[in-house]
Amino acid sequence: MIAFVSGPVAALAPTTAVIEVGGVGMLVQCTPATLAGLRIGEETRIATSLVVREDSLTLYGFADDDERQTFELLQTASGVGPRLAQAMLAVHAPDTLRVAVATGDEKTLTAVPGIGKKGAQKLLLELKDRLGEPVGTHIGRQGVAAAPASWSDQLHSALIGLGYATREADEAVALVAPQAEAAIAAGEAPAVPRLLRAALQSLNRTR
Repeated sequence: MIAFVSGPVAALAPTTAVIEVGGVGMLVQCTPATLAGLRIGEETRIATSLVVREDSLTLYGFADDDERQTFELLQTASGVGPRLAQAMLAVHAPDTLRVAVATGDEKTLTAVPGIGKKGAQKLLLELKDRLGEPVGTHIGRQGVAAAPASWSDQLHSALIGLGYATREADEAVALVAPQAEAAIAAGEAPAVPRLLRAALQSLNRTR
């Protein structure tokens, strides 16, 4: 298993990063939040999990070991593959997921694209004794975990990480805001990866 990769960031894309390791470019699938912390040419260290399939080897990357461990634990639930596990971490921090499972919070899980009410109920049952207690999130007096960064902050950081100027990132966030607001009105959490793709398309058209 490849536990981590370290080296200069060679390239960034909406869902992947290429890290140069010993002269070899390692393609790593990452969440927008992880990508937002990377800069082309700068040294980085990313915790990774290698997923082996008959026809592919896919390396998933995370900001820290806690995210990687949560990614692997999520996949112990039936019906949860690496893509859904990564989608869950794209929407929620590990501690947010732990709090949701510990408190039986279906709404938090259904905010993840691809998880419906029945799926959330099943996940709450299967993950109850697997994710453990919250470890890094400050819990308020009402026992509610600190909220993750808003979709706009995540998207803005991801665009800056991809090399766009602050003005361009501001304009792109404004352009996709109606999509995010429509999702919120429908009771769903805005899907940051989808918004990032739309933002990049709008930036490419204006260049």
